[in-house]
Amino acid sequence: MAVLDDLSGFEFEDVMEDVFRNLGYENVRQADRTADEGRDVIMEEVVDGTRRAIIVECKHTGTVGRPVVQKLHSAIATFDFDGPKRGMVVTTGRFTNPAREYADRLQQNDDPHPIELLDGEDLREIADEIGLDLYNGRIEILCDETLRPYDPAADVDAAVAEAFRDIENIEAADLPEPHSSVTFRPVVAVTADTNAVFETSVGVIHRINDRTRFVAHAERGQPQVVDEDVGTLVTENLHATVELDTEQFGEVFDDVEERRFGQTQTEYKEWAVERLQEHHTTTVTYTGDNNVTYNKTCEPNRSDISVQSIEPVYLPEVRQTTELQEYTYPYEYYAAGPSRVTAEDGIHRCVHCDTSGGDETYTYCPNCGAIACSSHIKTERLEGEPVCTGCARTERFALKTKYFYDEENLEAFREEYAAMPLHEKAMENKWLAGGSVVATLLVVVGLLVIGGII
Repeated sequence: MAVLDDLSGFEFEDVMEDVFRNLGYENVRQADRTADEGRDVIMEEVVDGTRRAIIVECKHTGTVGRPVVQKLHSAIATFDFDGPKRGMVVTTGRFTNPAREYADRLQQNDDPHPIELLDGEDLREIADEIGLDLYNGRIEILCDETLRPYDPAADVDAAVAEAFRDIENIEAADLPEPHSSVTFRPVVAVTADTNAVFETSVGVIHRINDRTRFVAHAERGQPQVVDEDVGTLVTENLHATVELDTEQFGEVFDDVEERRFGQTQTEYKEWAVERLQEHHTTTVTYTGDNNVTYNKTCEPNRSDISVQSIEPVYLPEVRQTTELQEYTYPYEYYAAGPSRVTAEDGIHRCVHCDTSGGDETYTYCPNCGAIACSSHIKTERLEGEPVCTGCARTERFALKTKYFYDEENLEAFREEYAAMPLHEKAMENKWLAGGSVVATLLVVVGLLVIGGII
């Protein structure tokens, strides 16, 4: 346990808090470090429906003798808990024979406060069992479970095909295969209880009794709470995880990246407690005995917040890019099998004005590959098909601007237009079709003037 040997006593307690929480113990917390009275970590377990307190003594030393075990036994007896209690001594080193004999005797005599001993070798086996790795003097979360990066009942490109479904003038069968990559992003799902009562001379003025569950990105740096819809995606699919096998997923995606969890569970816990303190802090207005109105800021203490669980899992972030002639369309989303939350939709976005969203109609321009909004899509005069304003060749004929795929089409229409009878030329100004007779006559006169006839 060379890495554990490099820790300070307080750091060792942090590590053990991580270990116990991963082992499934509840209400895991550290006693006051300034006066722990022999109790470094306190936690609870439920056995056969009965809740039991466990008082843990952490000894970051080479050898632990019988006096340490005896002292803990006395501390258990005085610990205030309405129910059965037991103890545990954990060390990075080893226990002397008298220490083990004393603990064994408590077990054999059915003592109401038995004590379990865990040495350095036991800790290594436990760390391997629960998927933790000793890393830079701390225990880093290691996780091999991920939400599904795609729906196994559908093609991996199904999400992109669905996104293109309501784009006008292009069929799914005409789409090239997109380039796909997946990044497995570490997240933690935190469940915590906050119970606090605030009183003044007039009695209780505010009470908090709340269970909170939220999800946070857990990469290196400050954790960040995910958006609500992403958090729901994670929590609703925690029961349906699969093994994170990068080799297997490499056969489905072009690129696969797995990121590391950046902190220990204790660090995530501390961050969660601070966040919940801030979240629950509020100012309460009340009237005192003297009929004077007061404002009091009610902030829960750290001891009022109990982190029940920190569940690590990988959240797949899938990015697929589709190349259509001159343009590239990204589509990025968080995935959990058939469920997903879109992070970036570059398909429903006009390439000319960045208009985006599902309320607009978007049309594909076969001339250049652009997807454009209704303001930037016109009808090509000769082909009768969509063309975007970004690539179209334009020219005014009488009073109306016409749009063409290329110079060749423009030249063909010039010849066609020159051979048109005057009434057909007038009809090229569609905004006048069905209009007043006077307006139509004015156009005809204008064309006669242009033609040199009058």
